[in-house]
Amino acid sequence: MNLPPNPGTARGRGRGSKRNEEANRGLAPQLGQAPHSSLLAGNESSGGTGDAQVEKTKLSDVQVRMSEGDPRGSMRGRRLITDVVHSRPQGMTTKNGVSGNRITVQTNYFKVLKRPNWTIYQYRVDFTPDVDNTRLRRAFMHEHRSLLGGYIFDGTILFCTNQFQAVQNSPYALELVTKSRAGENIEIKIKAVGSVDAVDAQQFQVLNLILRRAMEGLNLQLVSRNFFDPQAKINLENFRMQLWPGYQTSIRQHESDILLCAEIAHKVMRTDTLYNILSESVRDNDDYQTAFKRAVMGMVILTDYNNKTYRVDDVDFKSTPLSKFNTKEGDISYVDYYKKRYNITIRDFKQPLVVSRPTEKNIRGGNDQPLMIIPELARATGMTDAMRADFRLMKAMSEHTRLTPDRRIERLRMFNRRLKSSKESTETLKSWNIELDSALVEIPARVLPAEKILFGNNKKFVCDARADWTSEFRSSSMYQHVDINRWCVITPGRNLRETQEFVQMCIRAANTMKMNISKPIYDEIRDDRNGTYSQAIDNAVAKDPQIVMVVMRSPNEEKYSCIKKRTCVDRPVPSQVVTLKVIAPRQEKATGLMSIATKVVIQMNAKLMGAPWMISLPLHGLMTVGFDVCHSSKDKNKSYGALVATMDQKESNRYFSSVNEHMKGQELSEHMSLNMTCALKTYREHHGTLPERILFFRDGVGDGQLYQVVNTEVKILKGKLDEIYKSAGKTEGCRMAFIIVSKRINTRYFANNRNPVPGTVVDDVITLPERYDFFLVSQAVRQGTVSPTSYNVIYDNMGLSADRLQILSYKMTHMYYNFSGTVRVPAVCQYAHKLAFLVAESLNRQPSSGLENQLYFL
Repeated sequence: MNLPPNPGTARGRGRGSKRNEEANRGLAPQLGQAPHSSLLAGNESSGGTGDAQVEKTKLSDVQVRMSEGDPRGSMRGRRLITDVVHSRPQGMTTKNGVSGNRITVQTNYFKVLKRPNWTIYQYRVDFTPDVDNTRLRRAFMHEHRSLLGGYIFDGTILFCTNQFQAVQNSPYALELVTKSRAGENIEIKIKAVGSVDAVDAQQFQVLNLILRRAMEGLNLQLVSRNFFDPQAKINLENFRMQLWPGYQTSIRQHESDILLCAEIAHKVMRTDTLYNILSESVRDNDDYQTAFKRAVMGMVILTDYNNKTYRVDDVDFKSTPLSKFNTKEGDISYVDYYKKRYNITIRDFKQPLVVSRPTEKNIRGGNDQPLMIIPELARATGMTDAMRADFRLMKAMSEHTRLTPDRRIERLRMFNRRLKSSKESTETLKSWNIELDSALVEIPARVLPAEKILFGNNKKFVCDARADWTSEFRSSSMYQHVDINRWCVITPGRNLRETQEFVQMCIRAANTMKMNISKPIYDEIRDDRNGTYSQAIDNAVAKDPQIVMVVMRSPNEEKYSCIKKRTCVDRPVPSQVVTLKVIAPRQEKATGLMSIATKVVIQMNAKLMGAPWMISLPLHGLMTVGFDVCHSSKDKNKSYGALVATMDQKESNRYFSSVNEHMKGQELSEHMSLNMTCALKTYREHHGTLPERILFFRDGVGDGQLYQVVNTEVKILKGKLDEIYKSAGKTEGCRMAFIIVSKRINTRYFANNRNPVPGTVVDDVITLPERYDFFLVSQAVRQGTVSPTSYNVIYDNMGLSADRLQILSYKMTHMYYNFSGTVRVPAVCQYAHKLAFLVAESLNRQPSSGLENQLYFL
């Protein structure tokens, strides 16, 4: 049974987002299934940490009174919502730091002035005969609004402040009758399934539902999970694209107040349909079927007639719009279905159908049929790699999406004014006794002391508001360098002259930094085929070089993967890949070539275990560890988790790195404790003892996974480390702090309508009461609004104050050797991401263990 999508059947699956909970619900009328809404799944926003998701709560924490019998209609059945993770240590009087200059910043939060004081009753609503259109269901319920009073109805679940008693000898609290447009009687059966008190954490889900209902009064359009304004769309006509401005919102309990976080968002909407892509494939390719599949596979598409998003999993060239599928009224063709259902006339009867397969969750729920979508009716969303590589397009987009702080603040205030001036919105909020403040929340913040960057010959540079010390290398030597006496350069023969000129520039740049680079051995290859590069690398490695430089004519993902597989797996040797476009640009773009040569030299030095710069670290015996997961874009079933650990940066610039393949979509690592054991072994071999303290930064974790990280990763890791330390005679075990680092958050803060300077930390008001957390802006941006990073300390027995942990975290953002400036996350996290990305995108296998002590992946 291959069915077309209709309202209530979407499987939203955008990049970096989870699929919608209502997948396929209401899809098959003959099965009598009612459409369900993803709004009740606890994913009210885009999935960031801090402010971005509605917290989920344990049954023991929330007293939800479920009626006896059928649990359908409760929040995801009896699984109410995920556990709130209390990471704040008991007895902690304050998680606020004290260092730095105190300032006041504005945030993108509004205070909820009136705290709700009500009990909400929860009901499940069934229609007989079944109505699979959510809009019709809501319209039928709206006819009985005088009886229901204040309510929210998403098509299946009804939240209402009125309590209805069950009808005698019936499981239903209410049984109503309405008429369809055709005059058919529709029975509406309402069954009580639970209640939510104002003291329940579950109330925040309801508050977010109320807010979303209020936002409908702004004439916004719901696309996937967020609201966008099609009336304010920005046409990029030269690129066949539109930008829809919109909002991401979330209400939750913060330190002392309930706050609404509002963030400005933009949806990239392409004006071309899949049919346009099909036509181009037919026009430009002999094998158009293969070309079309390659172009659309994995793409997220939007169907305008029901405003739903889907992921393309396959193309069925045997099916067309004239093909038929089964309904309870009998077989019907797609052409007739869309004409009857949406009054849409399909023009091309010979186009193939696009397939969107059910997720594993859908299958477990009994919805195992694929969705068949008409290319003519599906609009491509998102951006291709070719689009991202188009400088003109990215520049045109950035003019509208990279809002400066003052423009962002004005847009937020405009959102607040619209919400307060819209009659429908104000009535909705008033009916639930909710009132929003008009002013953005202002909070205390601190600017941490500027870090001193240490170069060779005891030279120091105090980091300024630019957080960039690139220019210092013109007059400074690197903190610790490794002379390159043996190295090979592989280059296409006809580009030998350009390569030699760049190498000479690298040698001059190294001399300026007091580093010696000898002349390399050149290997001129006759062509740039993959096999030729592989053979040249084999020949070069036979000469035992310290490093190999490989020159590519132009960026090419396949060639890059071939080179890196050879140098990281088959013939392990540090390698530096450069392209002629970068090292030999056209004359008008050649002014910055010396800067490029300097960066390449710094990178090669770091790969050979040199230290381009250093910072002052107050702690001896400190191991910092970073961990991140990257999902392969080529093979959706594969993910790779990478761990990178320092060997005490105060005394050594050695590292340990390891990477492992994960199960499909798996963020949580089962290999972490094993890799940490290897890292400790390497540390002991180098220093003769175990580290005094371990500072562990874990990236790539969403709110929904915190419970698993705390109760799986941290427990297993801590148990293993304590075992190692006690066997080494340290009876107190391992002293460690485990910190979740999150970049994808909606929180923003501003200093005097400008971006806060690097080192601005916020640890109160907008943080969460159950967490030991803080926000930190560590980098400077030249365009748009800077994004803070969220740090959530979920385990800590290091014996350091909150102030010291904040300062240490900030220090670590200065140590990423691929950029002579600060980065958004601690350097070890960025290294782990770089390694995981290299393996996921290029290697697709474990690198050689012979390189595990070098930063070969930079």
